Amino acid sequence: MANRFARFRHLSVKRLFNRSTRSVAGQVLVFQVALVVLLVTCAVIALVLQSERDTSAEARHRSTAVAQTFAHSPGVLAALETPDPSKILQPLTEAARRAAGVDFIVVMNTEGIRYTHPLPDRIGKRFVGEIGPSLAGKVYVESVNGPLGREVQATVPIKNTDDQVVALVSAGMKVKNVESQVDRQLPIILGAGAAALALSTGVTALVGRRLRRQTHSLAPDEMTLMYEHHDTVLHSVREGVLIVSPDGRLMLANDEARRLLELPPDVEGRLVPELPGLDPDTKELLVSGREATDEVHLSGERLLAINQRPTDRDGGPKGTVVTLRDSTELQAVTGRAEVARERLRLLYDAGLRVGTTLDVLRTADELARVPIPRFADFVTVDLADAVLHGEEPAPTAADMRRAAVCGIRDDHPLSEQGRLFAYQPATPQARGYGSGRSQLVSNLPSATSWRVQDPDRAKAIIDYGIHSLITAPIQARGVVLGMANFWRGHHHESFDEEDLSLAEELVARAAISIDNARRYTREHAMAVTLQRSLLPQAMPEQNALDIAYRYLPAQSGVGGDWFDVIPLPGSRVALAVGDVVGHGLHAAATMGRLRTAVHNFSALDLPPDELLGHLDDLVGRIDQNEAAESAAGVVGATCLYGIYDPVTRRYVMARAGHLAPALVRPDGTVTFPDVPAGPPLGVGGMPFQTAELCLEEGTQLVLYTDGLIEDRRRDLDVGMELLRDALTGHPQRPPEETCKYVLDSLLPERPKDDVALLVARTRQLPADRIADWDVQPDPAAVAGMRDAVSDKLEAWGLSELGFTMELILSELITNAIRYGAEPIHVRLIRDRALTCEVSDGSSTSPHLRYAATTDEGGRGLFLVSQMAERWGTRYTPQGKVIWAEQALPEIVEEPVPVATAAKADR
Repeated sequence: MANRFARFRHLSVKRLFNRSTRSVAGQVLVFQVALVVLLVTCAVIALVLQSERDTSAEARHRSTAVAQTFAHSPGVLAALETPDPSKILQPLTEAARRAAGVDFIVVMNTEGIRYTHPLPDRIGKRFVGEIGPSLAGKVYVESVNGPLGREVQATVPIKNTDDQVVALVSAGMKVKNVESQVDRQLPIILGAGAAALALSTGVTALVGRRLRRQTHSLAPDEMTLMYEHHDTVLHSVREGVLIVSPDGRLMLANDEARRLLELPPDVEGRLVPELPGLDPDTKELLVSGREATDEVHLSGERLLAINQRPTDRDGGPKGTVVTLRDSTELQAVTGRAEVARERLRLLYDAGLRVGTTLDVLRTADELARVPIPRFADFVTVDLADAVLHGEEPAPTAADMRRAAVCGIRDDHPLSEQGRLFAYQPATPQARGYGSGRSQLVSNLPSATSWRVQDPDRAKAIIDYGIHSLITAPIQARGVVLGMANFWRGHHHESFDEEDLSLAEELVARAAISIDNARRYTREHAMAVTLQRSLLPQAMPEQNALDIAYRYLPAQSGVGGDWFDVIPLPGSRVALAVGDVVGHGLHAAATMGRLRTAVHNFSALDLPPDELLGHLDDLVGRIDQNEAAESAAGVVGATCLYGIYDPVTRRYVMARAGHLAPALVRPDGTVTFPDVPAGPPLGVGGMPFQTAELCLEEGTQLVLYTDGLIEDRRRDLDVGMELLRDALTGHPQRPPEETCKYVLDSLLPERPKDDVALLVARTRQLPADRIADWDVQPDPAAVAGMRDAVSDKLEAWGLSELGFTMELILSELITNAIRYGAEPIHVRLIRDRALTCEVSDGSSTSPHLRYAATTDEGGRGLFLVSQMAERWGTRYTPQGKVIWAEQALPEIVEEPVPVATAAKADR
């Protein structure tokens, strides 16, 4: 059959070449001549169009150049400023027009009224064209129907020395003049085209003549030899070749195609559906005639890559040509490579998606989500309960908590997240936890050891369709933190040893992240515990202020923000808030040192500016004593310290690099008082100054750190205004609600910096709980003061304190008269304690000493210290105050806070 087909092809070739070869050469000659004529015609048309375009472009360029040149000509601006610009500009434009070879030059004002024109009767009329772009300072070229006919014109602005457009110049040519230039060039173009046509036709004739000679010299045996070589190559290639006719008949099959498809010898000429041994899908492809590229089909035990293309694309006979390639080994290698590539991709994704945070539970959840569904259908992560709290895990799997559960469905029977349990010794999880080696259970229904943990749940798992398990220890630094369990159901085949190695690699990468999160949790908990232990645990009892506070640690760790409320003698209260720059244990420890120092300095009853001065000296000494390699110093700490007196309603404050507080007045307005800004603590060199305010009762003091109002996404002023908006209009809002509303309004869900907020509403001590007297500097006045104080104590129901208070008062007044200076003043304050204050104009400090038996004096202050609960001295701008406190009897009712009483009345 193959020989007959070959002879048929040879006969067809002979008949083709025995026909008039001269007619073939003639057809080639006619075709070439027609092609040359077409090319020359196209070239002539292109040259005509190019010439026309170049001439038009030249006209546009010439018009633009003439208009720009005239616009910048000397004397044009001066002529425009004359009463009659046309008188000067008309001659100039006409001369320039004739010299430049354009048809018109028109000068106009910014409203388009002409000053010049080749037709004088057009002067004073509106310019025909667009002037908007030129008024904007641009050069504008357009084609319009003007007074001279169809025109191409360019309009440019005339600018004065201030770069302002004061007039416009337009120059242009008539289109018919441009077309006349093209007409003059047309004979030249046509002549050149004719010459090119003649030359090309001659060359084509020579080529056709040569082709005719070469065709006649080709002998039939040479053509036969050419086809024999073609057949030899066709049947020698290591790729099967088939030719199928349009009716589905196999016309040609080379040797490789016969071998790959196992075709019989007499296959050529038979219909493809009748061929034995072919796969149905392969038959369907061969008779369909559709294009195919590397489609894989089964032929026996071989995988064939089939390509199919039609044969009539270039005018050949209809049918299809098919090539076959054996890809069995390639598919096997490709399959293994694809599996390896998928595993590498899974490990790569795990590296990107596991460990994005320093949260143990979040990291465990990321480990559970990454392998689904590519590697497992369900994943559970069990961690030692101590790991969740940042501690080291126990050596046995006694307290395990399910940290994460994830799967392709939510109705699975696996234990829920958060459950606490202990691994039974026989289970694969317990063996893996104890040995540190992964365990493979490829067939869960037939295995029994894993069922002892929870038989009922194990049965539910099998009934659900889960059939295979890998449990891998989460191990870091030689310590097992928990177990990761990978479960497969109907969507995957059972786990094998290669899957075991992949699971170990996946868990090993996640174990480092879980351990880092555990260590961070431990350090963060330690730092937060340290910081909270250094902050006030509860507000002290006092009647001067209603107080609420909030402290929020930063998302990234503890910081150095702090606050304090310190009761002072005379019912006064000190409010302090500060910030240490930075985060971590050093900042928290530094904050504790500063807060302790403020407590110690406040015990000396120092004014705010002096207290900050002592605190600044202390920070300077700390910075000098700390070694650079062991500590970072305290430079950058800030503090705001103020004292509120409920008797006088005076609030005295000073600040060291800290933000000023906000005041919410009883009418709802919010102000930020102008407090002199001192340098941060530790900088030194500048004294601190105080600001004194008289506050109405019910005023709210809002002290805060910069974390409340500062943010990378907004300026400090914006944060201050947001705080003002949150506080404005709510004077009666309790401090607790104020704290909550301010934090909700200004802070994101997870603040980047720590925040301390202190809100205090002022009270005033009622006048009937205060008594004061001026004392004459005469020892005889002491007896009168004792009687006055006794009467006051009896009126207050405190007569049982009369003897002690009279003795204390006698000693303090006597000392003031003997050693002090005028004026001398006595004040009694009944609050949570009974306070006696004796002030004088001297700054001499009294000292407690032990008097000898032979001394006649020196026992006064000793008696005061023995009989009073507390006593001390504070200095004022007018002198000093010596005070002593006595505890009130328990039967005496505590003073009712003003704010509480008002609330009860409402």
